[in-house]
Amino acid sequence: MHAYQNLHKKQRGFSLIEILVVLVIMGILISLVAPNVLNRIGQAQSQKVFSDFKAIETALTMYKLDNFKYPDSQQGLNALVGGDNSGSGSHWRKGGYLKDTPKDPWNQPYKYLSPGQNGEYDLYTLGADNAVGGEGQDADIGNWQEK
Repeated sequence: MHAYQNLHKKQRGFSLIEILVVLVIMGILISLVAPNVLNRIGQAQSQKVFSDFKAIETALTMYKLDNFKYPDSQQGLNALVGGDNSGSGSHWRKGGYLKDTPKDPWNQPYKYLSPGQNGEYDLYTLGADNAVGGEGQDADIGNWQEK
């Protein structure tokens, strides 16, 4: 039993001060790292938007090659999705040009305007707030902007 008592005396937990010091250090590290991580998420979402624009623009180009024009604003991007050809061009490709109606990183459908104000068509998203204008995550992003 003597060995058990020595072992028991050597075992001890953390003091309250030690736990508080660790918590303060973790808080400082999180406050330094979190803004950088959140900024990276925003950059990734913007990059996804421009990647989606390229895929949609490719589908729009294929649609135009088949129909000699882009879908109008009323048809919208739904004209690119498989299904029947009601309202679409006369040479609509079986299966469509896109698998699904594309959505932005904030799970909102991309906006489409044809004829566009910035080109033959405008393809854009209203950002995280889904409202016109905004900054940062809430900023509007259009296919006419620099990538």
